[in-house]
Amino acid sequence: MKRTLLLITPFFLLFIFLGLSDTLLAQSKGQLKTIVVDAGHGGIDPGARGKFSTEADVSLAVAMKFGKALEEEFPALKVLYTRKDDVMAGNKRNKNEGNRYRAQFANESGGDLFIAIHCNSAPNIRHRSFIGNRTVTSYVGKGKKRRKVTKKVPQYRYWTTPNPAHGTETYIWAVGKNDAKVGAVHNNAEDYGEQDSTSTLELPDPSDPAERARMLIYAQNFFKKSLQLADLVEKEFVASGRFSRGVKQRNHTGIWVLQATGMP
Repeated sequence: MKRTLLLITPFFLLFIFLGLSDTLLAQSKGQLKTIVVDAGHGGIDPGARGKFSTEADVSLAVAMKFGKALEEEFPALKVLYTRKDDVMAGNKRNKNEGNRYRAQFANESGGDLFIAIHCNSAPNIRHRSFIGNRTVTSYVGKGKKRRKVTKKVPQYRYWTTPNPAHGTETYIWAVGKNDAKVGAVHNNAEDYGEQDSTSTLELPDPSDPAERARMLIYAQNFFKKSLQLADLVEKEFVASGRFSRGVKQRNHTGIWVLQATGMP
């Protein structure tokens, strides 16, 4: 079945960058020091397939252009990449190990912001219409009791049309996965604000009600920042003439890497 690959091109990504410049500059003077840019899929995992490209190739091209623009605009800002080539992140053996590496890399790097770039695919829409009945004959019973049975079987015509889905959408971690995000905040000691790499203090105990409440405040603050930035991204897409599908969450299944990183 043919699938339509919805592309976020580097050209339109630059529109986002120009619109975010003031926001990033303001934050970088305060607490935004490290951005982790994650090009989705890669290597053995091509992601969605289009007629001329794969999600892994497109997301990598966009990630590298986006990172380069950030580096040129904000020389003091550290931009890290989960991958720079067509390989699974961390050269891992499968997708699950690759995703765990992405989250671990972002957390251990002390990232202040995690940006994952993907391209969705939309399968062709399948249609059917009733074209009549066909008479089917069969026999039941044995010997003298054998008899003929006929029945009408409906017949349908099937065809597909291209999926009209298009545009952009920005996902943030799901509030339904709040416990996972709190756990990521706990594991990301530097972002939690309690320790540095030379500290001899122990990590806060998540079983302590007071410490868990504090980690929850951090997670809620990250959610607000994620929502604010995602909304700004989609508004910039609209301003550049693109169709926005809005800011979204996956509250039932979640997006694992988003709730596994201890940062917005």
